[in-house]
Amino acid sequence: MERQDNQQRLQKLIAEAGVASRRAAEQLISEGRVTVNHRVVTSLGSKADKTKDLIAVDGKVLRFTANKRYIILHKPVGYITSVHDERGRRTVMDLLKTVDDRVYPVGRLDYDSSGLLLMTNDGELTNRLLHPSMEVGKTYLAEVEGIVTWDKLNMLKRGIRLEDGMTAPAEVKLLRPGKDSSRVEITIHEGRNRQVRRMFDAIGHPVIRLKRIKLGPLSIGDLQAGSWRELTVEEISSLLSLSKAHGGDSDGSKR
Repeated sequence: MERQDNQQRLQKLIAEAGVASRRAAEQLISEGRVTVNHRVVTSLGSKADKTKDLIAVDGKVLRFTANKRYIILHKPVGYITSVHDERGRRTVMDLLKTVDDRVYPVGRLDYDSSGLLLMTNDGELTNRLLHPSMEVGKTYLAEVEGIVTWDKLNMLKRGIRLEDGMTAPAEVKLLRPGKDSSRVEITIHEGRNRQVRRMFDAIGHPVIRLKRIKLGPLSIGDLQAGSWRELTVEEISSLLSLSKAHGGDSDGSKR
């Protein structure tokens, strides 16, 4: 009975060890990349006891006593937000070679976008931040083509129809109008693929450059492209408080 009480779903344990979110962990299990006591496990309903079973992903045994790391990375243009890339392109991990602990990106930034990327090995926090119910604000500086009128900006404020449905209302500020290009600050609370770019495409002002400057309570400040820093105690506390405030089930399997 004691063994049964200590058993938990594999995807939860993988997330707890900081290897991947629960959704990504489910894919790892389905692909046969997870073993329990040297036996491949592919059932998503499988459970294990982290105090007694030997759990490994791609042959690497999970550690449940790793120090939690929280890092802000200023991702430059030209890097993939991934742990590895089958096409051999540079990934954000190439910028963190001096970090001893294994950390992973929370969410994504496009290859041709730059800015704030949170990296951590706190799987549960990652789950909460990526869950749709969180609605974490993401603020971008967008350099777009042409002169953006207030009528166009109001369309973004109200929400605009894309091929995958209406967007939620965005917060927008016109920072610098110009003849050839304009600079706009935009905050969204969704996480659709290339959403900001598609929103500006929809109003006829394609993005020239895009940089994320804020994620929830975190700000990129004057951190230079390609550089990273540890979060302060206050920033970590704000993140954890934000995730706990939303409560509920942190299972990201339906992201």
